[in-house]
Amino acid sequence: MAKDPKIKKQISELRAQIAEHDRLYYDKSSPSISDAEYDALRQKLAFLEDAHPEFKDLFSPSAQVGYAPSSSFAKVAHSKPMLSLANAFTNEDLQAFCDKIRRFLGITESDKIEMIAEPKIDGLSFVAVYKGGKLLVAATRGDGEFGEDITENFRVVKGAIEDIGEDVDLEIRGEIYMDKADFLNLNERRKNVGEDLFANPRNAASGSLRQLDVNVTKERSLKYFVWNGYFPECSSHLETLQQLSSLGFPINNLIQVCQDEQDLLSFYNQIGNVRAELEYDIDGTVYKVNNYVLQERLGFVTRSPRWAIAHKFPAEKAVTKLLDIVVQVGRTGALTPVAILEPVGIGGVIVSRATLHNEEEIERNDFRIGDIVVVERAGDVIPKVLSVEFGRRHESVSKFEMPTICPVCGSSTVKEESDAIRRCTGGLKCSAQLIERIRHFASRDALNIDGLGDKQIEQFFEMGLLSNIHDIFTLEKRDAESINPIRKWKNWGERSAQNLWDSINRARRVSLDKFLYALGIRHVGESTAKLLAKTFTSLAALKHLVCSENALSALTALDGIGEKVALEIVKFFQDPYVLELLSKLEVDLEVTEYVYKAVESSISGKRIIFTGSLSSMTRDEAKSIAENMGAVVASSISAKLDFVVAGEDAGSKLKKAQALNLAVLDEQGWLKLIGKS
Repeated sequence: MAKDPKIKKQISELRAQIAEHDRLYYDKSSPSISDAEYDALRQKLAFLEDAHPEFKDLFSPSAQVGYAPSSSFAKVAHSKPMLSLANAFTNEDLQAFCDKIRRFLGITESDKIEMIAEPKIDGLSFVAVYKGGKLLVAATRGDGEFGEDITENFRVVKGAIEDIGEDVDLEIRGEIYMDKADFLNLNERRKNVGEDLFANPRNAASGSLRQLDVNVTKERSLKYFVWNGYFPECSSHLETLQQLSSLGFPINNLIQVCQDEQDLLSFYNQIGNVRAELEYDIDGTVYKVNNYVLQERLGFVTRSPRWAIAHKFPAEKAVTKLLDIVVQVGRTGALTPVAILEPVGIGGVIVSRATLHNEEEIERNDFRIGDIVVVERAGDVIPKVLSVEFGRRHESVSKFEMPTICPVCGSSTVKEESDAIRRCTGGLKCSAQLIERIRHFASRDALNIDGLGDKQIEQFFEMGLLSNIHDIFTLEKRDAESINPIRKWKNWGERSAQNLWDSINRARRVSLDKFLYALGIRHVGESTAKLLAKTFTSLAALKHLVCSENALSALTALDGIGEKVALEIVKFFQDPYVLELLSKLEVDLEVTEYVYKAVESSISGKRIIFTGSLSSMTRDEAKSIAENMGAVVASSISAKLDFVVAGEDAGSKLKKAQALNLAVLDEQGWLKLIGKS
C-alpha cells in the first residue's frame, strides 16, 4: 500500500500534540485544553491509525498509557500494567462496545453480559501494595509500567489504611481525589496569600499528592476510592469490591450491577442528573464485565482492556446573556477581551465571566454586547463563549470594537499583521503590564520569591510600595522605617513578614539565565534566556553587545534567535527606563555568571538540529533530551553541525543538510544514538 505523505503528516502532528498535552496533564497537572478537546484529538488519531495501519507505531500515544514518572520521585514497577480505558461518547459507542464483546465471545444478542457500573472519579489513579497486612508501597499510575513512589504522601490521605489488621498480601487500585468543598477552601487560602489558583479539583489533587514535602499533602484533605484489588478466591469484580469493603477500604456507594445496555444507559443518565450534587467531580461512568473468566478471555488491546470502557459526559453548556465585554492587559501588553455574562449555573458552578480569546475570534463569531450566547465549561477549564443565538438577537445590539487606546494607561494599541493579538505600546509605563511584570519577576520559574503572590503584589502596588521590580529589594528597609509596618497589617504577622524578607534576600543571588527570563523580555522564554546566558556568560557582556552597532547581526547569528526575537532584545536593553532599572538592580542583586556543566554522554558537545515531525516524542522533548545529555541544539543548518535529526516532512532543511554532506539520522537512528531504541 502506498503511503500518503499528507496522512503521515497529519498523524505525526496529532501524535506530537497529544504527547505535549499528556505532559501538561500528567506531569505538570496543568492541562491547556479541555477533556473534550483532548478526547477529540485522541479519536482523530485512532481513526487515522485504524484507517492507515501502515503508519502504526509502538511509540504512538495511542499505544502509551499515562506519562513517564517524574524524576523527582523514585520509580515503582507495577506488578501488572495499569492501563487506561477506551472511551464511549455516545449511546452508539456503548452499543458498539457491547456488540464487540458478544462477537469476541461468540454469544448472541439475547445473551446477558453482567457488568458493574460506577462513577468515573476525576482524580489521580494509584496502586498500594500491602505485605502481611501492612502498607509496603504506594505509587501513581505513571506510564502504566512504572509509577512514582508516593508511599509517604499516601499515608496522610484521609482514610488511608496502613495496617489492615489481617495477615494478608494485597494490592489495591483506586482514585485519589479532592472533593469540591475542600477544593474551594484550598483555592480561597491560596488566593488570600497571593498564590496561583488550581483550575479544578483534579489538578489540585494531582499537585497535592505529588509534593516532595509530605506536610503540604497532609494539609490538602485528599480522599480516595478503591475500585479494584486482587483476591485469589474472588470470581467476579463485585465479589472483589465486597471483600475490599469488608477490610475497611472506601468503595463508592453509587456502584450498581447492570444486566444489559438499557441498565447501563439508565445508570449513565441517573448519574448525570445528580452529578452537580455530588461532593466530588466525575467526568463520566465506567462499565466493567463482572465475571473474571470472561475478563480473562476478552484480554486487552494495546493500551486498554476489552472488558471495560469509560462513558464520558459531554461538555456542559448553558445559554445566557452577554452583558458586556471588558479588555484585560497582560504582561507583554496583550489585550484580551473577556465576556461579562448574566450569571448562569453550569455543572454546579456559577459562571459570570468567559474568555473571548482575541478580536479575530469576536469578528469571526460576531459576538455583540446584548446577545444571547452559548457558553461551554468543558473539563472545568476557563469557560468560553461558543456561539450566538442569532434568532434571538435584538436589533439594538452593536458591534464591539477593540480599543485603539489602552484602557489602563491611555497609550495607543497596535495589532501587527502577523499577530492575532492587539497590544498596548505603553510598556513598563502601563500599570497593568507593570503589575504582570512584577508577578512574572517573582514567579517560581524566575526569582521564586515565596510570599509575593498576586494578592500581595496588587496590595503593595495600590499602596505605592511597589512601582517597579527594583522596589522589591528595598521593601524591607522601607518597611522598617514605616509607622505602619507590614507585620501589623491584617492577615500578616511577624512570621509571615519575616518569611517574605527571607525569601527576597535569598533571591538577591540569581543566575544570569534566571535573571534574563525574570525580566520578561517579549519572546524570551527560559530556553532563549539560557542560550543568551551560555553565550555571553555575564549581564555586562550582554548589555555591551546590544548597545553596539552590530547587535542585531550578532544576536541573529546565534542558533535559536531569529530577527523578531533579536529586535525585541535590542529594543528592551536600549530603553532608557530599562537601563536605569538595571543599574538599580545591579546594586541590590548579585547576578552570577552562567556556568555550563559538562555532561558525559554519547552526544555531549555535539551540535544537533531537529527538523520535521517525530512520532515518538515532540521536537521540544527531543531538544530537551539533547540539551540534558550535553549537546548543543541549533536552529539553522550550517557546516558546523554534527547531526541532523530528520523526522517526517523535514523539507528544505534536510535538502540543505544533504547538500552540505552532513550526517543525517532518521528517528530510529536518533533513538539509537540516545539509547532509547
